[in-house]
Amino acid sequence: MWLDVTGKKIFAATGGKAFDAAKPTVVFIHGNACDHTSWAMQTRWFAYHGYSVLAVDLPGNGRSEGPMLESVEAFADWMPLLLDAAGVRQAALVGHSMGALIALETAVRHPSRVQKISLLGFAFPMAVNPELQALADSGAYTVVELMNDWMIAKKNQIGSNRVPGSHLLNGSIRLIDRAPRNCLALGFRLCNAYQNGKQAVAAVAAPVQIIAGERDQMTPLRAARGWAKEFKDGRIDVLPGCGHMMMGERPDETLDALKIFIAG
Repeated sequence: MWLDVTGKKIFAATGGKAFDAAKPTVVFIHGNACDHTSWAMQTRWFAYHGYSVLAVDLPGNGRSEGPMLESVEAFADWMPLLLDAAGVRQAALVGHSMGALIALETAVRHPSRVQKISLLGFAFPMAVNPELQALADSGAYTVVELMNDWMIAKKNQIGSNRVPGSHLLNGSIRLIDRAPRNCLALGFRLCNAYQNGKQAVAAVAAPVQIIAGERDQMTPLRAARGWAKEFKDGRIDVLPGCGHMMMGERPDETLDALKIFIAG
């Protein structure tokens, strides 16, 4: 589905069903250097169970026109414009990693537009390893392999996948590799620069879910557990043996957690 947002062509997947703004809407916000394909399984279930889905490619990512925005706050102010373009008054937001920061900040800055938020791979501060940042700034391919090695739990990098013929690690490497290197580098800087997390956690009024991977090396479980206690109306769902890319590492368990929170 193509939307015109401030004169830019923005792509959003709809889970295989025609978008209907009259239905409850769930907006899925991808992480740094990812796109709508990150949410293939989760979006399909919601689309076929009474919801309308927008798995957006953020500006400058995936199929959407650029440029990429330069701060979490700018993306948060962009989200209501996306909803306006789709004819949606209010939505549940599901964000992964960088997308989790965007979802949180959107809920604080535009509370009337947000029903509830689910934060996957969330922590604050969302600090980026300086080596990763330097490699991304240089445009080196090494950053793609290193990033995936840290994102995906070791035991999930080898072995079977529930989708025949697919391989989680290689698929994730290909996903990150096809993103423009300047977007990857900017996304890292954007996460590093975001300073409003503590205030946002204290201020958000919408119900909040954190979905955390037990073996997440990028946004560690201990940090997610700590922040889950700070929300006024918060819960945490921990996925055993899972790293940072829970939508692919534990797709069924991720979907089950989202069902309980959003559709329950």
